[in-house]
Amino acid sequence: MEFNFQYLIPLASNLLRYFIFAGIPFLIFYIVFPEQFSKNKIQAKLARQKDFIREILHSVQTNFIVAGVIMLFIFTPLREYTQLYTNLTDFPLWWVPMSILLALIIHDTYFYWMHRPVHHPKLYKTVHLLHHKSVNPSPWASFSFHFLEGISEALIAPIVLCLLPIHPIALALFGLTSFLINVYGHLGFEIAPKWFRHSFLFQILNTSVHHNLHHAKFKGNYGLYFRVWDRIMKTEHPDYVKEYDRIQEKRFGLNYATT
Repeated sequence: MEFNFQYLIPLASNLLRYFIFAGIPFLIFYIVFPEQFSKNKIQAKLARQKDFIREILHSVQTNFIVAGVIMLFIFTPLREYTQLYTNLTDFPLWWVPMSILLALIIHDTYFYWMHRPVHHPKLYKTVHLLHHKSVNPSPWASFSFHFLEGISEALIAPIVLCLLPIHPIALALFGLTSFLINVYGHLGFEIAPKWFRHSFLFQILNTSVHHNLHHAKFKGNYGLYFRVWDRIMKTEHPDYVKEYDRIQEKRFGLNYATT
């Protein structure tokens, strides 16, 4: 029986994406220019090499899980239950970016309501503690999950595939966008521009400080991309804005919040 190498595409692309888009920021902020970005550092302490190794090993495992779930719903009869379409003319071209945005909104909602239960004491030690061993996370921590949590993370793929008509290009761009935001959340450095604090986007979007505070305090700030669910459910950490301003004042000066 001849092996079809297209089955390896999801795994190869996931691993390549992980090592490129987590590796380059790690190289820039942690290896080559740490002094130049010292004012951007969120936590003063440094993560250890053994933390990086643990994060990489478990992230590779999660990439295998995610790729396996995607392959299950693309290369088996389960595909007929999805709304994946391959002809770009089946929907207007504007639907491609719209489907990516809707996928991000669905993912953020799913993540928030999946994330809160794994902080329950009965699940935390078994499922979520591994991810929170990265108290001071690095880009390598973006996919560092326990096997069971890796499965729950991967389920967003069939959820999106079944809920939304989506083209493979949009699915790939959704995965890339999601991962880049995830890397930013675990970066350990705040890189948001000065103007961001005074824009409406600050009220909606998460920042690296937002998710870093979740790792440092172990509760609150459960959202992935947006502040919306945390603010509705009153689970946003009360020190978030103050901590964000503290980091940005280090970068831009004491008057940054008024300019």
